[in-house]
Amino acid sequence: MKAVGYQQSLPATDDKALQDIDLPQPVASGRDILVRVEAVSVNPVDTKVRLRVEPEAGQYKVLGWDAAGEVVAVGEDVSLFKPGDKVFYAGSLTRPGSNSEYQLVDERIVALMPECLSYAEAAALPLTAITAWELLFDRLEIQQPSLKHPRPVLLITGAAGGVGSVLIQLARQLTTATIIATASRPESKQWVTDLGAHYVLDHSQSLTAQLKELDLDCVSHAASLTHTDQHYAELVQLLAPQGKLALIDDPTGGIDIMPLKQKSISLHWEFMFTRAMFATPDMIAQHQLLTDLSRLVQQGQVKTTLNQVAGTINAANLRKAHQLLESGKAIGKVVLAGWK
Repeated sequence: MKAVGYQQSLPATDDKALQDIDLPQPVASGRDILVRVEAVSVNPVDTKVRLRVEPEAGQYKVLGWDAAGEVVAVGEDVSLFKPGDKVFYAGSLTRPGSNSEYQLVDERIVALMPECLSYAEAAALPLTAITAWELLFDRLEIQQPSLKHPRPVLLITGAAGGVGSVLIQLARQLTTATIIATASRPESKQWVTDLGAHYVLDHSQSLTAQLKELDLDCVSHAASLTHTDQHYAELVQLLAPQGKLALIDDPTGGIDIMPLKQKSISLHWEFMFTRAMFATPDMIAQHQLLTDLSRLVQQGQVKTTLNQVAGTINAANLRKAHQLLESGKAIGKVVLAGWK
């Protein structure tokens, strides 16, 4: 089968950073389904793994943690899917990725894709949607307002990227939170506004000053999606006592948690691969939340975050997509569809 892989960590501009290769087609067993991959999207995790993880000598590593395609075979213990089903999923860091014509994936982290979407539109959603869903409900535990929990005020930094693009929509549709998104360019500000943010701040300027202009002194929840090391001190300052801070990136030098103590602020990491990596007892929660997401898309409450189809799935196009993500200028999701 066709695939795209690499043997050594190289800059995305190097022709050998990602190469077109041929690999044996895998066989489904147990709870695995075999999917013929029709579209994939590219995430920051792809670029990070490419630069940090080298395969064993002589072997190729296949990236890709977002896919949509058709089930062509199922293992003997599979009960959720059958051949012919159209599915979408994010896969697992511990297994070969979706940049291949066929991929094995555990049925517990897969769902039927929305019937109203194309493969490309569906492939844009899984990883970021799982991350956003788990951030919102499992980590930040956004709740309906009450005396103990007044109307939440959610600050999302770096909101125009893939995760933020879904997080804004889920928060707007499924909670009563006031959503404050940050973006710095005119096009990214318009993007988050169109997705449902109530207010937009410029994260290249003082967030505190801008928040005061909205007559807000603090926020109850903060989702830091990028450059946490730059915004951390101000986020701690902006969070209300007993507030919640969740992050998904890798702050340089780590995080000093001591400033959180006086306000009893809780810190939450979100890593959407945790359930699949450790086969947690609640691993099937990702099947369930993707199924719920599919329903929301079908009902018109959430839309795909696809912003660019960067050609068919091959090494040259994937290298360009990696370069775009590494530039920090990507808005929404970059997808590749079809094989040539």
